[in-house]
Amino acid sequence: MGSKEREIKSPEVQLGENNSDSGKRGSKKLGIYFIESDSRRTPLGRGYSAGVGGATPVNIHGKPIRDMSKTGGWIAALFIFGNEMAERMAYFGLSVNMVAFMFYVMHRPFSSSANAVNNFLGISQASSVLGGFIADAYLGRYWTIAIFTTIYLAGLTGITLLATMKVFAPNQEGCDQIALLLGNCKPAKSWQMTYLYTVLYVTGFGAAGIRPCVSSFGADQFDERSRNYRSHLDRFFNFFYLSVTVGAIVAFTAVVYIQIKHGWGAAFGSLAIAMGLSNMLFFAGTPLYRHRLPGGSPLTRVAQVLVAAFRKRNASFQSSEFVGLYELPGKRSAIKGSNKIAHTDDFRCLDKAALQLKEDDGTNPWRLCTVTQVEEVKILLKLIPIPSCTIMINVILTEFLTLSVQQAYTLNTYMGHLKLPVTCMPVFPGLSIFLLLSLYYSVFVPISRRITGNPHGASQLQRVGIGLAVSILSVAWAGVFERYRRTYAIQHEYEASFLTPMPDLSAYWLLIQYCLIGIAEVFCIVGLLEFLYEEAPDAMRSIGSAYAAVAGGLGCFAASILNTVVKSVTRGKGERRESWLSQNINTGRFDYFYWLLTIMSVINFAAFLYAANRYQYRTKDEIQTTDRSSENGPGSDHTSTNASDPVRTPKLSVVG
Repeated sequence: MGSKEREIKSPEVQLGENNSDSGKRGSKKLGIYFIESDSRRTPLGRGYSAGVGGATPVNIHGKPIRDMSKTGGWIAALFIFGNEMAERMAYFGLSVNMVAFMFYVMHRPFSSSANAVNNFLGISQASSVLGGFIADAYLGRYWTIAIFTTIYLAGLTGITLLATMKVFAPNQEGCDQIALLLGNCKPAKSWQMTYLYTVLYVTGFGAAGIRPCVSSFGADQFDERSRNYRSHLDRFFNFFYLSVTVGAIVAFTAVVYIQIKHGWGAAFGSLAIAMGLSNMLFFAGTPLYRHRLPGGSPLTRVAQVLVAAFRKRNASFQSSEFVGLYELPGKRSAIKGSNKIAHTDDFRCLDKAALQLKEDDGTNPWRLCTVTQVEEVKILLKLIPIPSCTIMINVILTEFLTLSVQQAYTLNTYMGHLKLPVTCMPVFPGLSIFLLLSLYYSVFVPISRRITGNPHGASQLQRVGIGLAVSILSVAWAGVFERYRRTYAIQHEYEASFLTPMPDLSAYWLLIQYCLIGIAEVFCIVGLLEFLYEEAPDAMRSIGSAYAAVAGGLGCFAASILNTVVKSVTRGKGERRESWLSQNINTGRFDYFYWLLTIMSVINFAAFLYAANRYQYRTKDEIQTTDRSSENGPGSDHTSTNASDPVRTPKLSVVG
């Protein structure tokens, strides 16, 4: 190729030099060696800023940070916590209030209002991959957050205007509770609903851009080379979810109180004000933040790997034309913001994208990709089963948000002389999360450390598994209690009065399922976020974090689809036309529906155990680069990074 080439030998080859038999066995593996070429250009034809390589933190101008002690760390993370707290407050404030707003103010049926909000929540989460793509490809996480928080604020302002100005809502005269139940209230005009959906989805679009970036940007503030990095990262994700929980608690209490006392306009306005203040707080921390360079379009890199592998699908690794697997020399990879990734034997068909034949000159990334680029695609594929198994817990969370509120309307919500609004009931999962996170390091970690031997108490996948198991208990209990509540309502002649609370049956029996699902959420979602951040490729961490949001969005969509299917299948013929999910909860069969969710959750848990058992944590190998003339002597440059899992692999030597 007219350029200096280097050979990267695997541990099998090194052993083979001392044992010819083992060398022959090792020569059959793909990871034996691959050729590096100085003529290789980056996937998008761009180079590096001076002095910047790999995953080196930079300042807002893209320059290396000279004094790391003045940036990042917990102080910078506090500004990010504040932004996430306000964003979650707005998100949960909308989710808990918008169903009631559409029912009481816009005069939409309760079931269609719930489905509309579920779709809004689903779209805002599922489209988070767009925010992750923009951050990883072009803008970086900071500017993506800055732009989309502004869009979020614009959407909240539009919702506040909707709730404040009468022109945007239908006439409310003569629309009492009986008229609402009978559907006799004047419906909203088409343009009014269009405006509502427009501002609602603008808000969702803003949330979609923020969600995959905030947790990753916060984790970027900690130095990977620090001895305490794993401990800091573990605590960061717990405190991050604590800020999410605080935002949810405020939404379920203070915002609901404002709505009851001062109306819908004041409630939604408080969310807009909180978001505006959080934006100011986020921008105030700008001098303290550490940034990672965007690595170019991840979709382009994925497409290049797939195209190159397809073009060489008929090439053989045993062919005489086979030169090696292709990589760049030195410590830098072809992808900005990323370290090199060692070759693995998974998805061997994709290795053909890095298969260098004699006619390849290394200048066309659509024909020849680096090993690191191929391994990025492999990692993205290997991650998919784990977040996919968390879709089910998001289905349960979505169903609880609406079905449990319907249950609470039939129950006594008095706490002594204090009557708790029904819309405040979802605060109890938040309180259980807050309590659990507060006790996590003092109670759970020491106990589980003795059982598992893991210094962090439990591995990331173990925590996800614990969360999924507890979610099964939560939804199973919900079915048991709903059967008791329905039987009680029928026996005491409340069957037709599904909006009348039964004074002798307390709503606080719902606390059991609420607290269990809160515990499940802590273990599952926090473990998943940390897992995705550590396991995702360096230049695709926002997209990795978006996997969790996409799973949440698919859970919302799945809940809506499941509701529709169950209503259609279980609706009776003739005189009895009530489905399991009847608007009259006392004539419906919510208990059957909860048990259906229980069965689905058990099947999902079995699938998770299979996927988790097969998954191997990614290891970050120590790569050493030397010249051939002095491969055992001094003068070699190397980088060393701690592995993210106790299981270590041998070193990968780069010999020139």
